[in-house]
Amino acid sequence: MGLLGQVIRKVILILEMIKFEHTIFALPFAFMGAILARHEIPSLNKVLWILMAMVGARSAAMASNRLIDAQLDAQNPRTQMRALPQGLISKKTVKAFIATSSILFFVSAYKLNRLAFYLSPLALIIVLLYPYTKRFTWACHIYLGLCLGMAPVGGWIAISGTLEPLPLLLGLGVIFWVAGFDILYAALDYEFDKKVGIYSLPVHVGMRKALWISSFLHFITFLCFLLIGYWAHLGKAYFYGMGVIFLILIVEHAIISPSDLSRVNHSFFTFNGIISVLLLVVTVMGL
Repeated sequence: MGLLGQVIRKVILILEMIKFEHTIFALPFAFMGAILARHEIPSLNKVLWILMAMVGARSAAMASNRLIDAQLDAQNPRTQMRALPQGLISKKTVKAFIATSSILFFVSAYKLNRLAFYLSPLALIIVLLYPYTKRFTWACHIYLGLCLGMAPVGGWIAISGTLEPLPLLLGLGVIFWVAGFDILYAALDYEFDKKVGIYSLPVHVGMRKALWISSFLHFITFLCFLLIGYWAHLGKAYFYGMGVIFLILIVEHAIISPSDLSRVNHSFFTFNGIISVLLLVVTVMGL
């Protein structure tokens, strides 16, 4: 394999390691916050720098998560085939990638405005600390929600240079939404987490109660997103979209039970990816 082939293979491994396709969860909310800040589509320049900031922060966070959890991933049958546990990519390479991604995030925040740049170190610290939370608290799901919930707030700040209550409500909705589907995802590792002492809500309260709590969190999510539409004076298209989102949330939980977790991955990525993109689309339509 030539040098170019090795570089391409390493890039593919890195993108797989950080699950680059999962950027679809947070990115639409960053753009949603940016759109609501001025009730218009931002300039191409702003859109590009917001995109770069999101890619930088999320890439650094995911790579850090993989690095910190490398030993756990090697023990877990579900994750032991990942690149780091298999030795397909070195820890040195991952550390370099984290540093590069962090620099991209800081530069992007600087290009947006002063407040975004001043808050960027705090935002990065918050997302980098996530892997440690599941080692001591079941509230790790809420903390992960906080990590993604900063996306719409960051998008708002990127455009307005200020912080106001509306993006905080949107961020709160994202927190509950992420926590709800992360609880479902954690159910896949119930036996392993219980065995090695990893904290998760399914381990803390049991599978059945955890799934009910996940449903409740997604109901609160729906109410938050509904309130956003009224508060931001969005049109009918937004509320029609919210009706569709409500149905998707119902189906997401209906296809999962404590005795049958086979559809969790489908629910985790497909349904929630649709929700985030659809919410951005109906926000634009509702302006």
